This record gives sequence, C-alpha cells and structure tokens, in this order.
Amino acid sequence: MFNKGSKSYSIFNLKCPQCQEGNAFETGSWSFKKSFDMKETCECCGLDYFPEPGYYYGAMFISYIWTGWFSLLFVAVFHWILKWSQEVAFGLLILFLVVNFVYIFRISRMMWININVKYQPDILRKSEK
Repeated sequence: MFNKGSKSYSIFNLKCPQCQEGNAFETGSWSFKKSFDMKETCECCGLDYFPEPGYYYGAMFISYIWTGWFSLLFVAVFHWILKWSQEVAFGLLILFLVVNFVYIFRISRMMWININVKYQPDILRKSEK
C-alpha cells in the first residue's frame, strides 16, 4: 500500500506523483522554515507542479474535509472512549493541529496533484535520453 508506485507512497512521502523520485517541497515534512514553499518543477522528471494559476484551490477543500472528520473522531475518542473531559480533548486537538498544520497543508496538496497525475515509472529513462 505504501510501496513505490502507489498513490499513497507519493502522498505521504511528499514525492513527485509522476516519477516518485523528486521531492515536491523544499524542506522536510515538519519544517516551519519555508513551510508553504513548493518547488516549481520536479528535479527528476520535470513535472510542472503549477500547471495553471489557482491549481491547488481544490486542495483547500480536501484539507477542510479530512481535518474536519479527523477532529470529530479525535475528540470522540478522547471524550467518549477514554472518558477525558471535553476541554482536554479539544485542547489536545488544537495542540495536534498546531504542530501538524504544515504537514496537513502538504498532504492535501499532494492528494490533489495525485488525482490528476499518473505514476510513470519509465519517465526518468525518457528524460535522460
């Protein structure tokens, strides 16, 4: 499921969806330096990460949807299953989201671009010729 060639590999490792070799972002996953800076193109296969203005507008909706569902499940588990107070459950949720907001942003962008770009294992060999 998370092996090279799968969409999940590209999404969770923040790799180019076309070649799955190049990094899509300039810094590491939880870096707060240049946290929102995405490379213009893949250094390995040349995929344009910004094919049109406003391309990642849809990623905002992906982020909103999965953050909302995650938040509901997170609070439900801590409040109803573990029997912690509602204030503590929401406090932990806020702490978790503050620490991981950059990763959520990046994962959402990678989900969006993986919808439109297909993995091509032989793309590197073509570009080297």
